[in-house]
Amino acid sequence: MNVELWVWLATIGVLTTVLLVDFVIQARNPHEPTLKESAIQVSIYVSLALLFSFVIGGVWGPQYAQEYFAGFFTEYSLSVDNIFVFLVIFTQFAVPKELRSQALLIGIGIALVLRFIFIILGAAFIEAFSWAFYIFGAFLLATAIKILKDTYDDLKRGSHDEYSGNNVINFLQKHIRTTDDYQGNKLMVKVDGKRFATPLLMVMIAIGFTDLLFALDSIPAIYGLTKEPYIVFVANVFALLGLRQLYFLLGGLMERLKFLGIGLAAILGWIGLKLVIHALHKNELPFINGGEPFKLIPEIGTDLSLFVIIITLIITTIWSLAATSREKKQLDPEGK
Repeated sequence: MNVELWVWLATIGVLTTVLLVDFVIQARNPHEPTLKESAIQVSIYVSLALLFSFVIGGVWGPQYAQEYFAGFFTEYSLSVDNIFVFLVIFTQFAVPKELRSQALLIGIGIALVLRFIFIILGAAFIEAFSWAFYIFGAFLLATAIKILKDTYDDLKRGSHDEYSGNNVINFLQKHIRTTDDYQGNKLMVKVDGKRFATPLLMVMIAIGFTDLLFALDSIPAIYGLTKEPYIVFVANVFALLGLRQLYFLLGGLMERLKFLGIGLAAILGWIGLKLVIHALHKNELPFINGGEPFKLIPEIGTDLSLFVIIITLIITTIWSLAATSREKKQLDPEGK
């Protein structure tokens, strides 16, 4: 897949323009989007993401379109898990509802920059070292186990109320002067001639750092579906662009997706297995099969992976909604 420099520049230019226009609109009119507004915007972003598969298929061929399609579904499903943490961050920092949309927008902008760096580094790593697939595969399998454990703990506790980035925020607050209260949508203010950061800036950093942690899972995962950095990048872009609106659209529904973690663990585990098998087929490590490729196990195709991803998400969603509906009926049998 040959992607010329101007295509990269045009893609990044369009992305930057979209974010800047969105930021200006939010800065001029900070508000919490309505359910209708969020639904329309999510529909637009998802439709654009799906239509872009035809662009990739028309220019580079159907195989790459299939890889992009599978990559987008994977990144989007993994990004949904971010929403749980966003809820925790907003609660912990007591963010006013009218400022949450702007905080998400800037946080996602930071996340896109960090992911772009991760994608380029990941591509260079894979290009230089064929055994990188062993590392990525093992990491995803370990992450799948961790997500299963975290989901089990959350189900026992009955909530998803931990934020793993507290140490970073505490460090920043010790080294950056911050105000106690929000100052509208301002990130920095002057008090007695000195500059202070507002809690809104801390929230944006927390969101960006959170997505950086999620990128450690999602970037290796999508490289298990495609080896093309451009596909990895645009799939991540489309997955994150609509995430802000998805947060407001789903809202309280997130608490009903109690088994989402199990589905995400299954997806990561599947892709981790796919990467390990691919690594065996490309094997050059002398202590594995004498440094020769190991091809007794057939490789897992992208089409099968796409099917597994979609079916897993459908089953997990239906299972979660059915379970929470039963619990609601048991607590309130008369439906009051």
